[in-house]
Amino acid sequence: MKKIAIAYHSGYGHTARQARAVLEGAGSVAGVEAKLYDVTGLDEAAWAELDAADAIIFGAPTYMGSASARFKEFMDASSKRWFAQTWKDKLAAGFTTSASQSGDKLNTLIQLMILACQHGMIWVSLDILPGNNSSQGSVNDLNRLGCSSGAMAQANADQGADAMLESDLKTAARLGQRVAEQLLRLRA
Repeated sequence: MKKIAIAYHSGYGHTARQARAVLEGAGSVAGVEAKLYDVTGLDEAAWAELDAADAIIFGAPTYMGSASARFKEFMDASSKRWFAQTWKDKLAAGFTTSASQSGDKLNTLIQLMILACQHGMIWVSLDILPGNNSSQGSVNDLNRLGCSSGAMAQANADQGADAMLESDLKTAARLGQRVAEQLLRLRA
């Protein structure tokens, strides 16, 4: 059984909901087991589980154009793994949420990708063409925000996580599924 760890931080619940969608997608693939890890205050047992995972999918809200400070603390704390090359050759992917349509979410995904590259991990992109980019499109399209490097979601600042668009959650689920599929394909 291949293992996927979903390491995330969520300030207001939106990124946690997106993480659950990634979990659902990853868990839908036979032969793969996925688990959520809130990076706030990981204990040694949780770090050991991240180290043992075959893939890690990183998730952080985008605050002020980059990953949240709490997620950045996790990034910095992973330096012991970097030095030992513990995560080298694991698969990696990323997701983020912000209140704005852009919110500079791409910067957060690039930050997550660089984290993965620093660790020698193999980045898995999103394989869905951009949606909602023609007169025939709508906010119900998967990948409605048009990102290839990971899953993006937009959540209104004045609404809770229960009001997130289903298309963004389905896009996140597809990212989790894709990582699981690539894990089985590359690590058969």
